[in-house]
Amino acid sequence: MKLLIVEDERKAAEYLRKGLTEEGYVVEVAHDGVDGLHKASVNTYDLLILDGQLPGIDGLAMLSAIRQGSDVPILMLTARARVEDRVRGLQAGADDYLTKPYAFSELVARVQVLLRRRGGPRGPEDALYRVAELEVDPIRRKVTRAGQRIDLTPKEFGLLTLLVRRQGEVLSRTEIAEQVWDMNFDSETNVVEVAIRRLRVKIDQPFERPLLHTVRGMGYVIENRPA
Repeated sequence: MKLLIVEDERKAAEYLRKGLTEEGYVVEVAHDGVDGLHKASVNTYDLLILDGQLPGIDGLAMLSAIRQGSDVPILMLTARARVEDRVRGLQAGADDYLTKPYAFSELVARVQVLLRRRGGPRGPEDALYRVAELEVDPIRRKVTRAGQRIDLTPKEFGLLTLLVRRQGEVLSRTEIAEQVWDMNFDSETNVVEVAIRRLRVKIDQPFERPLLHTVRGMGYVIENRPA
């Protein structure tokens, strides 16, 4: 799941980015309404988190502009606790409202509810990614193979979700590092290899056929290859 945070307070934005990344989401950040609206216009996100008061274009104006062409779930953050402020945000198209200060656990719960609600009308089957007998449910954050539940860390889940969403496509270590760890790839860093190795232990080793493959000199791919 890919999220966009638009928050002008850099410490608050970094706090959210780090926390949500640790929860397994891919997170991008903008620090003003102009940059945020540009990112929301040219990229595809599963959910937006907008601060109500932003430089350049304020949160309500940005919300209204986005709603002209998108139904992406939007969670508004605001320091204003008045009922009429929340009503204005909801009327402008916000899906939920959270008043500062807030508990991070509550924000995560609201994000999960909005993502689940978005996936709901499509039906539970459509929300699943399948590769052979491996199933990944990004909304419920659940992984099974041959009916057996597989417990993953948030980073492992983010890595697996990226791979199954693009099954059959070879992903380089550089792209994986950027998408899952939000980092520029360093040839001296083996974080991707370590994560791939740990993921294999969980999704492949207990089963007869491997699904996660290494393509030498190129990267990694998940696919159901003939026996």
